[in-house]
Amino acid sequence: MSLRELLERKLFPPLRFACRGGGEGAAHLRGLSALCGAIAEEAEKAGHPHEALSKLVEAARAFDRAPAEHRADELRSVLLRVREMVALPPELAAFAGSPSPKEKAEAPAGEAFQLQIQDPTPPPRRPPARRAPSRPAVEAETHAPARIVVPAYAAPLARIPLSTLPGVGPKMEAALAKKGIQSVAHLLFDLPRAYQDRRSVKRIRDLLPGEKGLTFGRVVSTQEIYVRKSRRKIFRVVIEDGADRLALAFFHVWPALVRRFQPGKSFFVWGEVKRFGGSKQIVHPELEEAEERDGGALSAGRIVPVYRGMDEIGQGRVRAVVEEALRRHLSEIPEILPEALRRERGLPSIRETLERIHFPPGKADVEALCAGASPWHRRLAYEELFLLSVGLALKAKGVRVEPGHAFDTSPERLSRALSFLPFSPTAAQRRVIEEIARDMGAPEPMNRLLQGDVGSGKTAVALVACLLAVFDGRQAAVLAPTEILAEQHHRNFSRLLEGSGIDVALLVSTRGARAANEARSRIASGRARIAVGTHALLSAASSFEDLGLVVIDEQHRFGVEQRAELIAKGKRPDVLVMTATPIPRTLSLVLHGELTQSVIDELPPGRTPVLTKVLPARDREKAYRLVEKELAAGHQAYVVYPLIEESERSDLEDATRGLALLRERFPGRRLALLHGRMKAEERDEVMDAFRRGEIDLLVSTTVVEVGVDVPNATVMVVENAERFGLSQLHQLRGRVGRGGKKSACLLVDHGSAEGRRAKERLATLERSNDGFVIAQADLEIRGPGEFLGTRQAGLPELQHADLARDARLLEQARSDAFHLVGRDSDLADPAHRRLATEVMERFAERMSLARVG
Repeated sequence: MSLRELLERKLFPPLRFACRGGGEGAAHLRGLSALCGAIAEEAEKAGHPHEALSKLVEAARAFDRAPAEHRADELRSVLLRVREMVALPPELAAFAGSPSPKEKAEAPAGEAFQLQIQDPTPPPRRPPARRAPSRPAVEAETHAPARIVVPAYAAPLARIPLSTLPGVGPKMEAALAKKGIQSVAHLLFDLPRAYQDRRSVKRIRDLLPGEKGLTFGRVVSTQEIYVRKSRRKIFRVVIEDGADRLALAFFHVWPALVRRFQPGKSFFVWGEVKRFGGSKQIVHPELEEAEERDGGALSAGRIVPVYRGMDEIGQGRVRAVVEEALRRHLSEIPEILPEALRRERGLPSIRETLERIHFPPGKADVEALCAGASPWHRRLAYEELFLLSVGLALKAKGVRVEPGHAFDTSPERLSRALSFLPFSPTAAQRRVIEEIARDMGAPEPMNRLLQGDVGSGKTAVALVACLLAVFDGRQAAVLAPTEILAEQHHRNFSRLLEGSGIDVALLVSTRGARAANEARSRIASGRARIAVGTHALLSAASSFEDLGLVVIDEQHRFGVEQRAELIAKGKRPDVLVMTATPIPRTLSLVLHGELTQSVIDELPPGRTPVLTKVLPARDREKAYRLVEKELAAGHQAYVVYPLIEESERSDLEDATRGLALLRERFPGRRLALLHGRMKAEERDEVMDAFRRGEIDLLVSTTVVEVGVDVPNATVMVVENAERFGLSQLHQLRGRVGRGGKKSACLLVDHGSAEGRRAKERLATLERSNDGFVIAQADLEIRGPGEFLGTRQAGLPELQHADLARDARLLEQARSDAFHLVGRDSDLADPAHRRLATEVMERFAERMSLARVG
């Protein structure tokens, strides 16, 4: 592969993404320096050394470090470095500055197609602080009620204005633009939000008050009625079908409306039927003249699409425009899925899909259409999941082909590592350890995700992995999201490795400069073979002698670029990311589809299921009586609040006020407060006292969610439980029941605007202690975005697929995508060119982070 081919395939797509909208995409591109570094190494190994490559990496580092608002300027520097090696394609050259004559002459013929799939004229720029995250696809303005994302393969239609369609004048064009529909492409990909079954035309006498119905009638009379009380006119139309009559009422009267209802004209009428003055009436019905269409009615005698936010424009007018757009331009939309794959999966073509989604055939299942489960909705969902999976497959391939270190994971080494555990691993732990050892023994870098429920023993597995690295002369780093968790890992590792000569360093930011500098010195010199820490490990001041393994605990709390920073401190280190927040398989495949995955699905012996009970706030005293009983038995308890101190904008109970109330309720008991804003020394003092049994009742915020292990704690009370996600409550619940004693978690429900929905969620915790069951329920109830939290990095926003509904479809799409990439690893087959372009356009940011797990 030539240097130009390497840059075209791996660097130009994310650079195109960054250049979009006059450089707006630059603010959302991450990890460019890591990508450029990998490209530089690959180029040198392929025999293409170039002095500009090192300058390119430096320019990319400056780009990554720059504030979002200045990245467009740094992007030009990156492009200029690329220009020193190869001619830039026209769109990149235009952003960098006027293209040189050489670039004009050398621009490849293939670039003509690349240009065709770029965005149309970008929407007006907005201030960076208010700009929503960029999406790598042609899309509507963010002020639209629903984001309309147009695939890159349909981008040519995004350049065709709506005014070219019959019936779309300036007013309608402006009204549609306010809804985010700015082109023919936006119109076709703005899918109906619902469908109405209007296949049956009822006689007027069969219409039932209180129900919506479709009927047909001829105008017999019209009348304008002035209502003195409201000082407005009502226009009343009476139609008949030969056996009965129906009144139509309009509260807004204008000349065109009056002229439309000429006696003798026939209309299809749809709306909610009401009783008024002893007769049936429909207020502001939806109408379609029987004579106005040669090709049949669009709003009657069929399944009718209903579009979001179009009532002001008129659903009927929108349907007519959509039909015209389909008639004129549907044939211009290319097929992106391989034909053989479509046939194998029984998927309709994209043209049939769009036609049938907008105007379903008469025999279609209305319920399936409304649920987004029709064959045509399924096609779009599959396409979305397939493209994402192709991107993940390419990313996984990029990780696997990089050379790494093959550790000695022989049975003798593994037995030596296991000997440091004070217990015999469970069957699930042993299976996962063997999977990790197999990966570490391979020459390619390990990139594995380890999932395990609360208390399943992930830390023990991580220690064994670290020891395999240490025994091979390398260092291991364990990154934790909180100091409490980092301190617990350090304490456990140090205890288990006592007397072994293996130094474990703790690096956190609140221990003071002297302690931090001392830890950094031990790590950099190699004296410390295992480094445990928080974000302090990521700082430029932290370096390693020979980092061979990176373990990232509670990985969802770190951004992709933060994980990349630690990984970059070693030379192709193996990576193990762990989470105690169970992730449903569908969501895991979307977030981490390029990682091999292990699951510890068995709890160690002695762990007792925690009894969980939801109590209304008025019954809080029942919870306190149980706490009193457990304290009297010599055990300890938690009371968890969502806030630290009272806020004027919140009605949540707060920990500081709660501490004062609980001291009154439990006189003579030793209480203490723990929260994340405390100084490290204060927090250590409280936690150590709680572990020693010197504190009976710990009042805390969610800082105890992970990393707190006190076997004598047997009861937890969670205030405002309705405000937490199920998975977070499950994590909190895992702080009790760690010592084999019967334990309980009491969830105090204060009631909320969610009401019944919140009660259903909390009831799930009463029924199950299985974190994966709870996570799936949480996903189904809240959706993936809310399930993960707004700060979760890397989750693509899916327009058509539903991760709770489309599990089987995702499995199929993933299998097909990995098989395809296995056969055509670079998507170089001409039949896959459009597919490759689409993947890079949609997932450019994810693809640019090829080395990051």
